[in-house]
Amino acid sequence: MANANYSLSEPALKRQIAVTPQGSKLEPKLEIVKPPRYTLSWTNAIVITLSPILALTLGILYVRTAGFAWADFANYLFMYTLAGLSITAGYHRYFSHRSYECNAFVKFIWLIFGASAVQNSALAWSSDHRIHHRYSDKDQDPYNISKGFFWAHMGWIYFIDREKPELENVRDLQKDRLVMWQHRNYILILLVVGFGLPFLIGLACGRPWGGLLWGGLIRMVLGHHTTFLINSAAHTFGTKPASSSISARDCWWLSFFSFGEGYHNYHHAHPSDYRNGVAWYHCDITKWVISALSVPGWTWNLRRISKTES
Repeated sequence: MANANYSLSEPALKRQIAVTPQGSKLEPKLEIVKPPRYTLSWTNAIVITLSPILALTLGILYVRTAGFAWADFANYLFMYTLAGLSITAGYHRYFSHRSYECNAFVKFIWLIFGASAVQNSALAWSSDHRIHHRYSDKDQDPYNISKGFFWAHMGWIYFIDREKPELENVRDLQKDRLVMWQHRNYILILLVVGFGLPFLIGLACGRPWGGLLWGGLIRMVLGHHTTFLINSAAHTFGTKPASSSISARDCWWLSFFSFGEGYHNYHHAHPSDYRNGVAWYHCDITKWVISALSVPGWTWNLRRISKTES
């Protein structure tokens, strides 16, 4: 997502950038990485600013006029769960970190419902996230907590970094036909799956507009800010049991509505582990889903760094 019209005056820095995820056999290459040069993205700014206002306003009006129905809430939970898991298990732990392998069907589900989360394509999301891990808390980190809580939470989305190499660190994903199909058709997929599907579910229940509102708009906004809290709150509040040298923290309470992403200190210390919560009592729903999918053989090569069983 995107950047106001100002630039930083530091000289360009030569750094070694890993163009593939940790553990890949492909060789990294040297590139010139310039300091960020931000320009405002009006599209991102409008969507990210107005969508919560619209969701709150329409939500109140709809409940006052049409009342509350459990069918609407069920629609919301269904879409929130599939979109959320497609970000955590799909965009994050599979596409960004390659912490496990999966079959084409699982990958397809992650891609179509990941698009419905309205957080960009898997290719672009993974590129930003790999940069975040490579340059965590440094100037090149897209959601650098050192720039403040608001910047890490959502401020960075208002801007585009004009100096960022264009998807140079996701060459491996560019070889995947399904990933590239989703990248090319991202807007169409998010409209059909993210808003068309909850509308149709609502229509089947006799509440099409409730489905569109609860399963579409409200679900999108709450999903956005759940993800944003991992970038902000999980770099501000909590403990550092795995590594004290990084800003990421284990923020246990975030895990209950982020499908286990709250154990962020462990994740930054061991990003190629398919788990975030490694103890048996850690609420990491994403880990359990990935593990459950391994039973019929739909996922495999689940990578573990710590010897801690879960």
